[in-house]
Amino acid sequence: MNAMISDWFVRVASLSWLTGPIFDKELRVSSRRRRNYVLRFAYIVFFTLLAALVWVEEVPRGSTSIMHVSRMARAGLAITTYVVWFQFLTAQVIAIVMLSTAISDEIYHKTLGLLMTTPVGSFQIVLGKLLSKLLQLVLLSTITLPLLAIIRVFGGVPWNYLVGALCITLTTAIFVGSLSLFLSIFTRRAHTVIIGAFLTSGALFALVPLLALLMFHEAFREQDIIHVCSYVNPYLVLGSATGTAMTARGMGLATWPVHCGIALGASAGLLLLAATFVRKVALRQATGQSVLLSARKKVETSGDATMGRSIRRVVGPPVFWKERRTPLLGKLGALRIVVGILAMGLLLLTYALCAREDMLGDDGAQVTYIVIFAGLGILFTMVLPATSITSEKESRAWPILLTTTVSNWEVLWGKFLGALRRCSAAWLLLFAHVVVFTLPGIIHPVALLQLGILVAWIAFFLCATGLYFSTRFKRTTTAVVANVALAVAIWGVFPLLLGLTLEVTRTGDDLLEFYLDMNPVVHAIVIAMATAKGGGLDTYDWIQGGTRDLGSAMGWILFNFVVYVGVGLAFLGRAWSRLRRNPV
Repeated sequence: MNAMISDWFVRVASLSWLTGPIFDKELRVSSRRRRNYVLRFAYIVFFTLLAALVWVEEVPRGSTSIMHVSRMARAGLAITTYVVWFQFLTAQVIAIVMLSTAISDEIYHKTLGLLMTTPVGSFQIVLGKLLSKLLQLVLLSTITLPLLAIIRVFGGVPWNYLVGALCITLTTAIFVGSLSLFLSIFTRRAHTVIIGAFLTSGALFALVPLLALLMFHEAFREQDIIHVCSYVNPYLVLGSATGTAMTARGMGLATWPVHCGIALGASAGLLLLAATFVRKVALRQATGQSVLLSARKKVETSGDATMGRSIRRVVGPPVFWKERRTPLLGKLGALRIVVGILAMGLLLLTYALCAREDMLGDDGAQVTYIVIFAGLGILFTMVLPATSITSEKESRAWPILLTTTVSNWEVLWGKFLGALRRCSAAWLLLFAHVVVFTLPGIIHPVALLQLGILVAWIAFFLCATGLYFSTRFKRTTTAVVANVALAVAIWGVFPLLLGLTLEVTRTGDDLLEFYLDMNPVVHAIVIAMATAKGGGLDTYDWIQGGTRDLGSAMGWILFNFVVYVGVGLAFLGRAWSRLRRNPV
């Protein structure tokens, strides 16, 4: 009797009744993977380098001991702020990508029905998948705590800020990870889940507060609206906590324990809903029914059913012909139509609210729209090309394609042109917006040409890098992470490190300003500010200083086009050389 009671207490305390054997298996396997050790080592090296650069910037060499003491608190706060926000942003990206195939892999490999025949329940499957994928993310988040604890000795960093930032980061990662896991039930395409999770998070954390401000700013104070939104918006809460830590003057928003509790509650609701759908899908798979298709689209396998079907003829290059018939986000059926109508409705609502406030003619509003649409295009272009070849590898069709008479260049260019075609649909919102506001004279027509050149080199470069990583790795998730990490490193992390290095060495900022002017977001902002002047054409204010006329601006835009296309061609060459390596 005592043994039974002790076993019960041990089982309850270990939470194995909740997580199930899936999480236990991941604990045993993850410690044997070399890439996890490499990832942790690189993570620590990066933060050590960042801390050293910020320290040298805040505490210059040759200063007196009194200045050293006075600057230590400021240096510790600056390092902590950099680390906290970098972890907060990267944790969400990693969680979305890692959980994009959590359930769809089980469905596609037909193992979900077998799992349901075991004592493992649907909620244990969902929670085990979530925690097993987030395990490495939790380790990366907690591995910096000793470094931050040492930095706190310098003073100026309250413990409440460190603990609160860590909790906000983890609860936000759990929420977006749960969202990605929930979406993976309905499609097996990783890029569809990743894009859907990013767009849903952007709508919840950015679009909803913006619409609330535009709709209710006359009836309520803006501070009250922001306060209400902060209960469910981690960016507002973390921004308020950072402001309180740096200036001792916060925005008076929701406290982080309340926000974290709401985020965990929302995550629990998503997981319960996911468990319900997982059980239905598993039972359908166990009984031999279709899983990801609707009930009206039953698969007919009889010979009579296939006899009457006409054979589609291949016209032109076979690889590109196949890519042209691949849907942008997979076969989502009516769901795609509903999502499209909802998205267009929200977009038209923002236009209506801005028109009510007489803001559509302002250059600030036009810059915001152009940057948001460009960001959406960059998101699609980072994700879609990286899935071109890895999806063939995962479906076991890649070795078959390589045994045909199709040459390497036909395969590569077919995939590349197919990736460009799929990504082009993501840029239609940008050009539709510019055309609509060019007709009444709000945006100068030259914006179409300049933004067209900008979009051309962004798409060419990211499609080339995506194809390279798609040939380099076997898994779609890994290829997508690599392509997104490359873009973030080139246009985000490297400028930060370069700026800190130049500041430490007391070198001029000319190199940094030159490099920042090659950023696509900077290009979009400068072009929008110069062309959205009531139909007129203003000067182009680049970061390098001074103003540029239309001719010099076109020269700089074309220079960037040549540079990025040249780098993209180099990546395509590497992809061609690796095309037949490790086909399985």
